Amino acid sequence: MKDFLGLLRIVAIVEGVSLLVLLFIAMPLKYQYGNTEIVPVVGMTHGILFIAFMACAVLVSQRKAWSDKFFMMLVLSSMVPFATFFMDRKLRKL
Repeated sequence: MKDFLGLLRIVAIVEGVSLLVLLFIAMPLKYQYGNTEIVPVVGMTHGILFIAFMACAVLVSQRKAWSDKFFMMLVLSSMVPFATFFMDRKLRKL
């Protein structure tokens, strides 16, 4: 069980970083400097990481019998910039 939780934490951090790269690097490069090549690459990478995060979250949530509220907090943390890093603190304590 620890291995799945560890995997979830790693995927969550990498997914959180990819969201920040997309929002604060790729998007400004596209809209301020006209560099349109980076957004599809970073966007696809972020999308794949988001799907991996969701799969890990569902798997660990079922195995740990987390409440629906905790699971929804985990899901929402993946959609808010910097929130996955705060959620990682909670996951570290489990």
